[in-house]
Amino acid sequence: MYTYKRKNLPKHTITFTVSLPWKELETAKDQSFKELCKTLQVEGFRKGKVPKDIAKKHIPAADIYQHAIRSLLPKIYEEIVKKENIKPIISPKIDLKEAEENKDWTIVFTVAERPTVDLKKYKEQIKKAKAELKKSDIWVPGKDTKEDEKAVERKKQLEFQAALDALMKEATVEVPDLIIEDELEQRLSRLVDDIQRVGLTMESYLKSKNKTKEQLNNELKKEIENTYRLEFILQEIAEQEKITVDDAELETMFKAVKDDKERELAKRNAYYYASLLRKQKTLDYIQGM
Repeated sequence: MYTYKRKNLPKHTITFTVSLPWKELETAKDQSFKELCKTLQVEGFRKGKVPKDIAKKHIPAADIYQHAIRSLLPKIYEEIVKKENIKPIISPKIDLKEAEENKDWTIVFTVAERPTVDLKKYKEQIKKAKAELKKSDIWVPGKDTKEDEKAVERKKQLEFQAALDALMKEATVEVPDLIIEDELEQRLSRLVDDIQRVGLTMESYLKSKNKTKEQLNNELKKEIENTYRLEFILQEIAEQEKITVDDAELETMFKAVKDDKERELAKRNAYYYASLLRKQKTLDYIQGM
């Protein structure tokens, strides 16, 4: 049976160092070999009916290991999460520290929990920011209705941005590095795909932007951090102010989707759309302060 040690790190990050006995891994390997044999096709034999000694020659050891790891590690992770009573907000980072034949393996799971948010006196700061904005407002209604409407909309946008800026400045929250690293990897991957699609290389792209790879990474990290800071802050406000989304609101949104297939898909992802509606209601609450 595996054993593990927990270590709490800064920014609501936790590592679990797991010692996995070789015998347990061997059992998982044997089961994986049996599973892979069920789909193995070799000339002269029916699918899934290849003799064991022949199957061993056609199934690479690496494939057996990968199958065993994919089936065993998620189970271990779920058991630890349940036992430790933690609520990860992102898939774990998994490192195989020691993975030698006939020796116990050492595996490290790194997980991140939702960070604590301190909103402080955010309401006061938002009202203060809006008041200061009004003092500098020199707009006077004129005769041109369309221009007046544009000015009013512009004013609302400025007030909303001032409220968000004040909120971000006042509230404190530390975004786990694991989240930032995971999002950074995804964004860089998409960026590389986009760059290659237009026939450029990362080097030529960076040169055109007059940036180094380090500068690009730092800019993206800052952008990601601010994005998640706002997400966590809005979630905290929604909870404190008891902002919720009921079934009627969701149904109204679903009815607005004209395509039947898209509507059914949206309903199957109701939780996701409920979170979007809740976020919008929270932003409306902030704008209405």
